[in-house]
Amino acid sequence: MNEPGPDLQAALREVLELNRKLAEGLPTLQAAGAVEVGCSDKDAVFRDDKVTLYRYRPIAPSAGVAPLLIAYALVNRPYMMDLQQDRSLIRRLLEQGIDIYLIDWGYPDGADRFLDLDDYINGFMHRCLQHVLDTHGIASTHLLGVCQGGTFSLCYAALHPARVRSLVTMVTPVDFQTPENLLSKWARHLDVDALVDSTGNVPGELLNAAFVSLMPFRLLQQKYVNLIDTLQEPRQVENFMRMEKWIFDSPDQAGAAFRQFVRWFFQENRLVNGSVELGGRRVDLRRITQPVLNIYGRHDHLVPPSASIPLARHVGTRDYTALEMDVGHIGMYVSGKSQKQLPEALATWLKKRDQAGKKRSQPCRPESARKST
Repeated sequence: MNEPGPDLQAALREVLELNRKLAEGLPTLQAAGAVEVGCSDKDAVFRDDKVTLYRYRPIAPSAGVAPLLIAYALVNRPYMMDLQQDRSLIRRLLEQGIDIYLIDWGYPDGADRFLDLDDYINGFMHRCLQHVLDTHGIASTHLLGVCQGGTFSLCYAALHPARVRSLVTMVTPVDFQTPENLLSKWARHLDVDALVDSTGNVPGELLNAAFVSLMPFRLLQQKYVNLIDTLQEPRQVENFMRMEKWIFDSPDQAGAAFRQFVRWFFQENRLVNGSVELGGRRVDLRRITQPVLNIYGRHDHLVPPSASIPLARHVGTRDYTALEMDVGHIGMYVSGKSQKQLPEALATWLKKRDQAGKKRSQPCRPESARKST
């Protein structure tokens, strides 16, 4: 019987080594069990149907600036920004003395299928921001929008500019039809009417599958191969499990809002051509004249730089800053490089703009907001 050739021998050794690593690492994987996410203490200070507004408890002396309200995307859970002690953008900002509020959109169910973008932006988002203003007795505050939440924040700031002291957009799509945008290519060919009509709310699992399909090797095979090499390290395994929990913790999407977002933004690119209308008013980005900080990732595959950079030529502000980070989409929140550079840069930018914002704004009486349907 012929001996196996050198290539086959090498392959067999790799298989045996893989089996050894799996056998030795299985106890570590089993011991990880259910992992906790979110490391910073916070309090629910306002509720509006399924939406909750949280305020984080301070851990450092106040920087003396107006609060920062964070609006995350609808499609994933916002605890990615406070994942664990050493991977938390929120915690690093708290260490800088920034007072932080966060909108948690919750988990829509069948009763929410008719909620549209006006409900989310002029309804829930407006009332959350109003609560912050009322609590602090101020006329305006700082707004940070992340990914889809950044698009929402652009719309909000254009419709209610006097209430936004400064605007920060992070990994935010603005031009939804640039050639590098793989997600856009998928969404532009989606029969969104058929999908929403058949499902009501769009299942989060379906959207997860779509995101994974954009870079299947990196998001499937590669990460699990890398996991095998770290199975002997409990801390690394727990890090991996937290990321997996976040990736697959995807709320369903309210059908009407999803239909509008795909059609208006991805398929018709209305944000940059100035034809988005919410509550009977046109979203004109030129009305954004307050300071703007636009943060994007050089290696972002979901929101490529070409989708974010065009913001500069559409807003009306003279105080525009672009900050490119050498990270990808998820790395913006959790990478070591981002943890070292981004919080200090963001806090410094906010502190400088806060004084100018105080001079522009005067205290105002609460504005009544339309109740969402």
